[in-house]
Amino acid sequence: MASLNVGNLGEYLREQRRSAQLSLRQLADAAGVSNPYLSQIERGLRKPSAEVLQQVAKALRISAETLYVRAGILDAERDRDEVETRAVLLADPTLNERQKQVLLQIYESFRKENGFGSGPEEVTPDGVSGGGTSIAGLRAADGTTAARPRTRTTGGGDDADPRRPAG
Repeated sequence: MASLNVGNLGEYLREQRRSAQLSLRQLADAAGVSNPYLSQIERGLRKPSAEVLQQVAKALRISAETLYVRAGILDAERDRDEVETRAVLLADPTLNERQKQVLLQIYESFRKENGFGSGPEEVTPDGVSGGGTSIAGLRAADGTTAARPRTRTTGGGDDADPRRPAG
């Protein structure tokens, strides 16, 4: 079977899998694809669909957009800087998952503040979409709070002003 021209997707996936310390079988199980199919993707023999790439990205906890670009599904010129910035943050082995998500959320808030709108949505390890969420109340590894929420509430609840009587 001849190798398809899918850029360096297979090599990149293998590298990400190894840095996540997952076997081919473990990643295949986590992504919900067959072991032989994933092996063929890594060897450049198969071009996966966007759905399969999304499942693999979720299992590896990396940006699906980066995989889309490497597979030729997204134009490499489209939002290249944003995709690369996100990929670099997510690939940093010195940061834990929570720190990566905090950095991505701060990055996105600065982009919005500068008029660039919402970027590609990320899915956090707990399955919550991070594309438009605030960075409120997230704690860093040292126990410090990354930011305080700026929320508007319509009733009591946890976000109510403690100086204001309830009711």
